[in-house]
Amino acid sequence: MSRAAAISRADAGASSRFPGRRARILALIAALAAGLLLAEIAYGPVRLTLDEIVGAVIGEAAPATTVILIEIRAPRALLAILVGAALGLSGACLQGVLRNPLADPGLIGVSAGATVGAVSVIVLGEALFGGAPDVIRPYLLPVAAFFGAAAATGFVFFVARGRGGVSVATVILAGVAVNAIAGAFVGAMVYLSDDAQLRELTFWTMGSLGGARWAVIGPTLIFAAPASLLLARRARGLDLFQLGERAARHSGIDVEREKRRIGALTALAVGAVTAAAGPISFIGLVAPHISRLLVGPNHAAILPGAALSGAALTLGADLLVRTAMPPAEPPIGLATALIGGPFFLWLIVSRMGRSDA
Repeated sequence: MSRAAAISRADAGASSRFPGRRARILALIAALAAGLLLAEIAYGPVRLTLDEIVGAVIGEAAPATTVILIEIRAPRALLAILVGAALGLSGACLQGVLRNPLADPGLIGVSAGATVGAVSVIVLGEALFGGAPDVIRPYLLPVAAFFGAAAATGFVFFVARGRGGVSVATVILAGVAVNAIAGAFVGAMVYLSDDAQLRELTFWTMGSLGGARWAVIGPTLIFAAPASLLLARRARGLDLFQLGERAARHSGIDVEREKRRIGALTALAVGAVTAAAGPISFIGLVAPHISRLLVGPNHAAILPGAALSGAALTLGADLLVRTAMPPAEPPIGLATALIGGPFFLWLIVSRMGRSDA
């Protein structure tokens, strides 16, 4: 029996033995995310009771309560779910296709490319698109962020491509270079911006859900939701990638096309949520690892687990920054960096320990 067949049979056996356990774990993660969603809606400068939340939904609450829930907290909570799920799925797919647990939309330059596109619209948008119709103006930022993310992704994979396929080490190094170039570009935009643009740019680049409104949710949902759903369907190919590119190719996977497809979908999903919330670090790194630790190596379980874990992490981080120092509200990027930075260091140290052993 070949190695690929043996591993596939073993994984199939594990799936048949533990489907109930995986389903229960996913249900628990979903319940945690639902609890954090309720807390995100209920807590804030004005605390809402469950009766007030239900009353606002059915139109029987006080007008002020309805405005707080429907116009402020509901879009913010929905944006947190979209951001977390998209980043979690993107990170899981990148880690799977590159076979590297350190891969992350931020580390390989996807988020940096999206940032360049979005910052360009913030600073240069009036000069470039001043005559654009009002109906398309809400879409300029997500479209620019997507093209920035797509350009960064294409550049990284182009640089990393060799005779034997895409080199994982070169992907990481090219991502470092893209991050450096993007940082220089953002610095130039800061220099060129006026006071209003500088405030918007500074607030946006630190990552925040404070600007969530239904006008923002619409474009984000249009771009991020289809890309995330398509990423969630890549489980079989990602499982085969874990056997090596040669084994995946022999199993009928067009390896290079699958890489391009995942790269494009990741760029679309990350670009859309980055345009709406700014660059939020480490969710795409931490969420897939949480999912993998809880549900095992099968991507049919890892992908929904990563989406749910990402949503829960983002909701929890936003709840933390909103309630930690009221009425001040630190950017959510600070909370995710405080969570993800130590986790990333632990991941590096643990991998070094295994390699030394």
